[in-house]
Amino acid sequence: MTEPVAYINKYIDSSTNITRYKPENQRLLSSNPLYTAEQLHPRVKMTQAEFDEFKLLYNLLRVSTVIRIINTVQNNKSKRFTNLKLRLNKTGKDLELIILWADFDPDNPEETIEIVPDTKWFVRSKEKYQPDMDLGISESGYLYLTQGNVYSIEYYDMDAFKDTAQQFDTKEEAEKWTNPLTEVVQLPVEGK
Repeated sequence: MTEPVAYINKYIDSSTNITRYKPENQRLLSSNPLYTAEQLHPRVKMTQAEFDEFKLLYNLLRVSTVIRIINTVQNNKSKRFTNLKLRLNKTGKDLELIILWADFDPDNPEETIEIVPDTKWFVRSKEKYQPDMDLGISESGYLYLTQGNVYSIEYYDMDAFKDTAQQFDTKEEAEKWTNPLTEVVQLPVEGK
């Protein structure tokens, strides 16, 4: 949690004031935080792929009108800004992009952008399994739902590797594939 930027203080004599630091005064009745720096200047949450596209767009169109920036993302025929376009279409966050563009400092991107892991929904076993070479499980951990195709026949199976697991965009999609031994979880796509 970020420390508050300012406090509103109420005193015994019914007076109030606003201070940057929480005062330590015997006449003080209460001291409540007004807001934090994060609330004052919230950072935009983006995946690494969205941020990479945003940096490319920023470097290409550094001095441009807002309309040209949004049109470049929305009307782009190449696959250059696919993630940004999906983000804008899905959430209607044109205003967020405009504000970010105005505040963005390429030398200190962490001041305006927070990189969040790209997450998807997975179906996995409720319990961790122990290594069992007969079942092909070499490490302890969860089993994940995977999809395969052999001789044009689609099949589903459980596998110990999340990298090969079936990924779902929504929880509802994933829940269609659960059974009493499995659960739906949201996990980062990259890494463990």
